[in-house]
Amino acid sequence: MLKPLVILAICLSTAGYSKAVTFDDHFEDRTLRLDYIMAGDSADQQIFFEQAYAIPRWAGRKSRLTEMPLLGNGQVKIKAHDTGELLYVHTFSTLFQEWQGTEEAPRVRKAFETSYNVPFPKHPVDVTVTLTDFHNKEVGKLTHTIDPNDILIHRINPSENGISWRYIWTPDSVADITRCIDLAIVAEGYTANELDKFYHDCQRAVDALFAHEPFTTLKNRFNVVAVAATSLDSGPSIPRLGQWKRTPVNTHYDTFYSERYLMTQDIHRLYDLLAGIPFEHIIVLVNSNVYGGGGIYNQLLVTTSDNETFSQVLVHEFGHSYAGLGDEYYYDDAYENNYPADTEPWEPNLTTKVNFESKWADMLPDPTGRIGIFEGGGYQSKGVYRPAQNCRMKTNEAPDFCPVCSRAIIRITDFYTSY
Repeated sequence: MLKPLVILAICLSTAGYSKAVTFDDHFEDRTLRLDYIMAGDSADQQIFFEQAYAIPRWAGRKSRLTEMPLLGNGQVKIKAHDTGELLYVHTFSTLFQEWQGTEEAPRVRKAFETSYNVPFPKHPVDVTVTLTDFHNKEVGKLTHTIDPNDILIHRINPSENGISWRYIWTPDSVADITRCIDLAIVAEGYTANELDKFYHDCQRAVDALFAHEPFTTLKNRFNVVAVAATSLDSGPSIPRLGQWKRTPVNTHYDTFYSERYLMTQDIHRLYDLLAGIPFEHIIVLVNSNVYGGGGIYNQLLVTTSDNETFSQVLVHEFGHSYAGLGDEYYYDDAYENNYPADTEPWEPNLTTKVNFESKWADMLPDPTGRIGIFEGGGYQSKGVYRPAQNCRMKTNEAPDFCPVCSRAIIRITDFYTSY
């Protein structure tokens, strides 16, 4: 959903750190969860560290630790405290940064939760969280030290959260499933009497995702778990109707006063529910037949279970949250500041032609005629270009991803699973 712009490379190594980092030399097979608050207004960004947690098992990658497949709108970098050696990089986008572009942001200061899982260090490390603007300029930064022996790191026993979960898809032809991508589907707005429906809806979600290429071919690179978080009320909140429901992560429509934007700001609570469950990516599956949802790169995807466009919306939003793909549609020029003409978008399927060679230039000319440079994308009718006339990232009517988006999905999957 976020659209700040930076120059993209297929896989970005951090300058000055070319030496490969060996996972076992620096990290344990545990997760360090870091909770933050990001706050400010349209012109100011601040980052506050809140709490660290130690959780059994590490579900993320164990190679290419200092490389970035995409820049995103921010980065988490972990360096050895004693030597300054870069050990791990994670990139992301946030709901906070998206909110900064709303009409409300110039008038009020707000705070947003966010959480990141990183491998648990064997020795003290310095953690730096950075936010960037539309020009890839650093606008917010926090550095703090984590000592793995700190008594205030909350050691979590996974059995304490009382959430039942089970695998609903595991690879059938992979020798080492620990190298697969762990995807968690979390129940939202399902009461105890509706959990059978939740598991059924989870299977529909998996079927929908793997029915679309390139996910059909890549399905043996994924583990998928269903997380049965029970809701006191059925369905999500709808503020414009005065309906506020008691649900596990408090999703609601009308996010940023947009009727169809269904999202949660309770990221810490979401990560609480997932404590001890292997996950790298999250789908919050909301028990509703009303159109809505959203996807934020390396944060989460929210979608409804029973709208007639369920399959299309799920796959489109997963393109955002998993592969960092940008929206290829446009309304008018109300969002022209999202993609400045002097900056190349970080999303692999959009370009301003500032650095088109880093995008799909190598796929042109296309003898099939499917790939080109078509003006209009990222909400802007002028100055931003997409790779196809139509694509899963442009309309619900498109049957699949265009070749450029498909390649981007394959590349990011290879990054996380091929080692």
